[in-house]
Amino acid sequence: MSMTRTLTIAATATALLALPTLGGAQTPVNSSDQPISFSADGGEYVGNTVTLRGRAELIQGQNRLRADTVTGLNQTGESRIEASGNVYFVTPEQTIRGDNAIYTTADDMILVTGEVILTQGQNVLTGSRLTYNVRTQAARIEAGGQGRIRGVFYPANSGN
Repeated sequence: MSMTRTLTIAATATALLALPTLGGAQTPVNSSDQPISFSADGGEYVGNTVTLRGRAELIQGQNRLRADTVTGLNQTGESRIEASGNVYFVTPEQTIRGDNAIYTTADDMILVTGEVILTQGQNVLTGSRLTYNVRTQAARIEAGGQGRIRGVFYPANSGN
């Protein structure tokens, strides 16, 4: 019997993903309200949808999505962006790496699959499927098949 083990983690609440510093004060900003800039080696624009190929990169606020191929970016405000090959989602404090990802901008959720690695400082968490909420910074990681999630967490230095 295949048993999937899950672990729910919450990232620390210090100026992470959707909380950029503005004028020295932390002000919550929904990253999906900010413009998306993009670049790639090549791409196409069909209808209202952009497909990027070769070192594709999307930047929105302080968040960055990189992959070999990115499809589904459009101007409707509610995109389902699919990234494949060498996927990285990078924030000022965290990096999520995987083989494939789906980012739905309507609910600010990212699903990363494959060999998934989440790092935050020295802390590392690995599995095969990660669901990440960009607004709340909550993550849920699972291991597929008979695998297990793995992680290393370093305690905060409370002496200094």
